[in-house]
Amino acid sequence: MMLTAEEKIEIARYRMEKAKRLLRDADTLFQSSSFESSINRAYYAILNASRSLLILRGIEAETHEGTKTMLSKEFIKTGLLPREFGETFRSIQARRIDSDYGDYIEIGVEEASDSIRKARTFVEKAEEVLNATIEKAE
Repeated sequence: MMLTAEEKIEIARYRMEKAKRLLRDADTLFQSSSFESSINRAYYAILNASRSLLILRGIEAETHEGTKTMLSKEFIKTGLLPREFGETFRSIQARRIDSDYGDYIEIGVEEASDSIRKARTFVEKAEEVLNATIEKAE
C-alpha cells in the first residue's frame, strides 16, 4: 500500500509521540527501581523514534535489525543524525535483550540511568530531524 505524503507525516508524528510516551514510562519505572523494565522502555523509545524518521522516506523495516540498518543508511551515514547514534541504538538494544532474556543479569541504577539519558538524547535529536524534514516537505 502506498502512503501519501500526508499519511507518512501523520504516522511519523504519531510514532514520535509514542517514543516520548515510552521515555516517560522509562522514567517512571526507573523511579520505582524497575531498572530492567526502564531499559526496555528506553529501547522502544529509540525504536519508535527511528521508525518515525524512516516512514517519511517510505521505509517500513520488518525487524529491529532492519530498522537499525536503514536508520544508519538513511540518517546516520548521511550526517542527519550523529554517528554515535548507531552505537546508542546497538548498545541499548543489547542491554534490553540481556535484561529481558538473560538469566542472572542484574541491571543497576547506572546502566538504567545511562540508557534513559542516551534514549532521551536520541529521541530529542530525532524529533528535530523529523520536524526539519516535515517543514522542508510542506
